[in-house]
Amino acid sequence: MTTRLALTAATLFTAVTTVHAEGIAVVAPQSGPYAVLGEQIRDGAAAAAAAVGKNIFLINESCEPGSSEDIATRIIEAGVDVAIGFLCSESLDGGLPALAEAKIPAITVSVRWKGLMEDALKHGWPFFRLAPAPEDEAEKLIDVILATWPGAPFALVEDGTIRGRELVDAVRAGLEERGLKPVFVDTFRPGQEQQIALVRRLQKAGATHVLVGGDRNDVATIARDAATESVPLTIIGGDAMRAVDQPVPLADGVLAVTLPDYANEPTAAKAVEALRAVGVEPEGYVLPAHAAVEIALAAAAIAAEEKRPIAEVLAGERFPAAIGTIGFGSDHELADNPYRLLEWRGGAFTTPAPQGQ
Repeated sequence: MTTRLALTAATLFTAVTTVHAEGIAVVAPQSGPYAVLGEQIRDGAAAAAAAVGKNIFLINESCEPGSSEDIATRIIEAGVDVAIGFLCSESLDGGLPALAEAKIPAITVSVRWKGLMEDALKHGWPFFRLAPAPEDEAEKLIDVILATWPGAPFALVEDGTIRGRELVDAVRAGLEERGLKPVFVDTFRPGQEQQIALVRRLQKAGATHVLVGGDRNDVATIARDAATESVPLTIIGGDAMRAVDQPVPLADGVLAVTLPDYANEPTAAKAVEALRAVGVEPEGYVLPAHAAVEIALAAAAIAAEEKRPIAEVLAGERFPAAIGTIGFGSDHELADNPYRLLEWRGGAFTTPAPQGQ
């Protein structure tokens, strides 16, 4: 189903009949298990379009295998300049060739599948990723450890899951390439009520700093038990730290390399105000989708003025948006790593003091 949305500041969603016209297609689930995330994408996109009096065209995303070609057909039939959204890789993998032929770039706010981008670059498909690249998290952790733990005896521990192990292995390889080796490497059992044995192993190894490849509650448990055992540990986790702060609350001072809360960014203030004025909370994919529409509209305008392909503009310019100034590299990934070093303090992740980077 393809729906054209005429947007105003007063009514974000007024559906009318589909017509061929310039605009932005917004591909997002409208029902099913991902409907809430789809609503976030639609809300953010609608607000960005409404702010400049533009139209968006809603296209349902089922996230089912084999659905991408139909989605691509509906995008092309809508006559849009750019398509954004794409919560699921199943909505892209078979449809990108058709979008490339129609010269319609696709910007995903979610899909992190490395192989899809490799195929896109190999075949010249106009696919751009507003979500982090698969290696961004590990690369940021490597940078942080090199910059903030010089000379410190550090440990790398992971929870035995594929995600935890792959993250820690990538960080370890990157650090060892730069001549930095941990004093202790271990796998712990996740989901335990206490991690005192692990804390004591870290103490025995002489580690004062530790990267934990595990979920938020395991990190919180390790931090709590370290304090109980009077073992001074500087602890850092990855993007899995963006989770509910329970059942064990996270201690102040725990670090994380994760995405920021874009709603608190100065660049998002105007968008946040407009969203909340119509009862939309700027959470999840709301602001990334808002930014995707801002980027798409700006790129289309530049392309029309300079008579250049939109994909070329996307790959060569930087665009002010709600989540900051965004640019894509020649690899169609974000030019700037979106992950940041943050510190848990007073019930929220905040920018750490200068000495913590």
